[in-house]
Amino acid sequence: MSEPASATGSGYTCRYCRLSSDASGPACPNCGAPVSTRELRDDEGWIEQPPIRDMARIQAGRSQCQITGNYVPVAEMNLAAGDQVYFSHHVLLWADPATQLAARPMTGGWSRVMAGLPLVMMEATGPGRIAFSDNDPGELIAVPLEAGQSIDVSEHHFLMATAAVSYTWFRTGVWWAIGPKNQREFEHPLGSYIDQFTAQERGLLLLHARGNTFIKDLADGERIYVVPRALVYKDPKVGLNIHMERPASPRAHWQLIPMIRLTGPGRVAIQSQYGFEAEGHWGWTRLGPDGSWRNWNSDPDRWVAKLKEREPLYP
Repeated sequence: MSEPASATGSGYTCRYCRLSSDASGPACPNCGAPVSTRELRDDEGWIEQPPIRDMARIQAGRSQCQITGNYVPVAEMNLAAGDQVYFSHHVLLWADPATQLAARPMTGGWSRVMAGLPLVMMEATGPGRIAFSDNDPGELIAVPLEAGQSIDVSEHHFLMATAAVSYTWFRTGVWWAIGPKNQREFEHPLGSYIDQFTAQERGLLLLHARGNTFIKDLADGERIYVVPRALVYKDPKVGLNIHMERPASPRAHWQLIPMIRLTGPGRVAIQSQYGFEAEGHWGWTRLGPDGSWRNWNSDPDRWVAKLKEREPLYP
């Protein structure tokens, strides 16, 4: 545990968003983190992201965002005239009649689904008030982005972004294949795509994490394995690859644990509530780019030989 971030005179540097501001309010005006909070860091270097306190306000240009509630937080935007935000339609909670709503044009064949239903990207233009909320208990993470700064976000964590933040997506490259070549099926434990947000000028990105949020700054070349669905976001410089663990247990003889390998430098954030299900690896024949794996069996050479009888491994 360390002391709160320094706040001398009119200067204050937030340790969570790393931006400077005055210390006149109880929360950082850029990310909403409590000014008086102490850093909670465990022995492995994970820092607990403090939840944004009820009624905290975040400044986004001429507009303002207020976070209300603790269990399933709500982000209420007071949009100035001409200011715009965009969001997926399923997180819209309410909007007043003055707020202009419209579908947001998307290029590149954007297509996302949740529970089998398509998601529609929308935009809201001020003046007016509008509120957003996810459907899970957890925390909101406010990520202020400076011009030229980017962040990679796992699927279904995006809540809202201001118009100054552009959005695109790319394939994760995190996959593994099962079955013979002519019948091969691909599994994507992190999802097929990852979202990337880049600020054209100073902007605000809001994310939703399930459970509690923890952040870690990886050193250059430092590696860590993370359960795929626990990842919330990472810096673009952080490498992302598939990693497999096979437990040495009679009950888990044909089970594997898919993970992702994160390689620094850069910051990563994870959530404490995630979906996990061990997958059968019978017929596993291939991993995604630069994939790695580890077999806990006492006789791994024999296990590998059995797999090679069916089809060569390409780990």
